[in-house]
Amino acid sequence: MAAAPVSLNSRWFSTLLWGNSVALSWTWGLGLFFSVQFTTQFGLFGLLTFAIPNAIGLLAFGLVTHHIARREAGSESLGRFFTTWSRPFRLVFFLYQLLAITLTIFAFIRYGWQTLGFQPWALYMPLTLLIVLAAAILFGEEFDIKRIKFSHGAMGLLMAAAIAIIIVNTMRAGTGPVEFPKLPTNDWQYWGYVVPIIIGFLVGPWLDLQQWQRAIQMHRERVSIAAAYWIGSLEFFGLLLFHGTLALWALNQGAGEWLRAGLGGYQYGHEIILRFFYEHAAAAPWTFVAYCTFLCVCILSTLDSGYVALRWFFSENIGRSKNPLLTLVPKRLLTSPIPAFVLAGFIALVAAILKLELEYFMIFYATFFVGYSALGIARCYLVSHTNAIPQVKMFCIGSLAVVICAYGYLLRYPLFMILGSLLPLASIAWLLFKPSAGEDFVSDSDELMATASDVAPSAGGVIAPASLAAHADGAAMHHLGGHFVDKWFVHSFVATYADTNSVGNVYFGMYAMWVGKTRELFFNQVMPKFNLKNTPYYILTRSFEHKFVRETKEFETVSVRIRISNYNRKFVTLEHEIYDSAQKVLGHGKQTLLFVSSADYKLIDAPAEVVTAFVGYT
Repeated sequence: MAAAPVSLNSRWFSTLLWGNSVALSWTWGLGLFFSVQFTTQFGLFGLLTFAIPNAIGLLAFGLVTHHIARREAGSESLGRFFTTWSRPFRLVFFLYQLLAITLTIFAFIRYGWQTLGFQPWALYMPLTLLIVLAAAILFGEEFDIKRIKFSHGAMGLLMAAAIAIIIVNTMRAGTGPVEFPKLPTNDWQYWGYVVPIIIGFLVGPWLDLQQWQRAIQMHRERVSIAAAYWIGSLEFFGLLLFHGTLALWALNQGAGEWLRAGLGGYQYGHEIILRFFYEHAAAAPWTFVAYCTFLCVCILSTLDSGYVALRWFFSENIGRSKNPLLTLVPKRLLTSPIPAFVLAGFIALVAAILKLELEYFMIFYATFFVGYSALGIARCYLVSHTNAIPQVKMFCIGSLAVVICAYGYLLRYPLFMILGSLLPLASIAWLLFKPSAGEDFVSDSDELMATASDVAPSAGGVIAPASLAAHADGAAMHHLGGHFVDKWFVHSFVATYADTNSVGNVYFGMYAMWVGKTRELFFNQVMPKFNLKNTPYYILTRSFEHKFVRETKEFETVSVRIRISNYNRKFVTLEHEIYDSAQKVLGHGKQTLLFVSSADYKLIDAPAEVVTAFVGYT
């Protein structure tokens, strides 16, 4: 009787750890230093305007992924969803993560190290970059996604101690008599910032690999994603509130003297807290050390998360890649995030030398990535025509939005900043709901696979090829030999008395037989020239899994769907789903195929003709 509370306590402890990891991984360079900048511009009201949408966007991601994970049974349901859902966004995911890592490293060097003014900078700046990269790689290699919540738990305690020291010492120093000038919050300049901030942060987490990997791992561990993200978003909001109010305190102590003028006449103050504590380090050394510790924890907990997420992303996609050129490169090199981190570090170093500002990077998150995030959210609930998206159109629209917003920022035209952030949203709404929306979501391979019988009408103007048959209700048509819907091969039929048992329900063994028949029809479609008499190889079943969800009975229309979910040099994994006429899931599962020589039954690599036949259906 005492075991249940222990299990419940353990579950809640894991939820707290994951919530803390969510908060730390999202406290990257953008939220960390821009919370100070926006506070110096618009005061406490500006801080809340920045922090609230940021926290709500993080929470919304957790609540929606929690719902998605529970739409299907099993601990891998969210992982399976992400594998299919993310396929057309793979390049965007990489660019988003690369820019996030670059921005974080840049912010640390630009507003951390450069503030301290060590000379010669040409020596110390690259050495500082190497330290940052080495720490991120070391922690990323040591703590994978299963253990990162424990390392972040230790970092969270260290951060809490640092925050406590800062609060105690600043309270002793008092609030200070100095009042700093704030920009008004009732003009277009304010809304030129706020609209992009709200849009960018509300949809931002959807392209963050770190958050997806955490949500998938939580679901595997039977941890409530919603509960963890409630904890994480509240902790993250508290961190932003702490950092912003600390900036207010520093400004009231006279830190406004370190505000500097930048491009376009803007006043920048991302680093004023560090500069203030550094200038007063002799009088309050522990406050300076505590604040440096706070910054280092925020930066490191983001970079090690990025390392783990990129390694997971590369491993998943390289394993499914069909490009033969990749076989010439060692797999460990292809799946290693180190080259990406080195590239990000180099870009950050150059940007810091040129003394760019954080806002220049931020524009991409408020414009370019917004359209992809919005489309990704829509695809969670809207049934798409295929797994393709109009990449060229979206890239052009995103680039145009970046240029418009950049002009608005640099020329101080807030209306352009607003239009630049709204343009991707409007374009996605148009792409999804315009009359010819389906044409934008059809890939070239789907168009080429359409045969004349699929599109050419008969003499009487009615499509009626001999290979088509009607469902029982006469409302739809399907091929007797099966047909493709996106990447799924679908075979529909009517269950009869021969499929049932003595009770009247379909016998459990028939489901496996239906899957086997559908698999044979699928092979016949993609490899019509395969001849068992002279084949140099055989395709054998290595394993078969099926989960029964609900029963069906005779004279019910049944549809079996099967597709290639994964393959490598030796094995091919097929995924299957079975539906009734009401589109309710009867069961689902997977099977693994292997290949042997027809001469001696020795295991061989997947034949080239099999790979070629399957390549269009993965």
